[in-house]
Amino acid sequence: MPEQVADGRERGHARGLRRVGLAEVYNPSMEPTLLPGDQLLVVYGSRVHAGDVVVVRHPFQHDLLIVKRAAERRDGGWWVLGDNPRVRNDSREFGIVPDELVLARAYLRLRSPRGTQRSVSSALRWSAGAVRPLVRLSGRSRSSLSRRLRAR
Repeated sequence: MPEQVADGRERGHARGLRRVGLAEVYNPSMEPTLLPGDQLLVVYGSRVHAGDVVVVRHPFQHDLLIVKRAAERRDGGWWVLGDNPRVRNDSREFGIVPDELVLARAYLRLRSPRGTQRSVSSALRWSAGAVRPLVRLSGRSRSSLSRRLRAR
């Protein structure tokens, strides 16, 4: 099943400023970096570099928005991959994503609380990791970054 994002909370932009919005992750293709239910703070029209997490229109289903990692620039667009190697809904399946279908770059992950925070210590642990910047993967393997994120 393709990964979908909800993008209904977009903010207007003033002259010279980019539009900012929230997108929600629905599927596991970006695990362990992003989990279903995570919110992303995205900036539309941002410059994309290899390693960035991006929101793109699916090349074959233009009404479907998906979250992927921009792996590398290729002739005519971006090769995008999910961080979860078991889910293949990415460029391995649909090829290069043209530049005009790359909509936004994600800057922050906002993790929603899973279940009720029953103690002060569990609430503090959740709040420490609830907001996290999304880092670029230039020059690093995806698995080493995933291990680093899980260790925090």
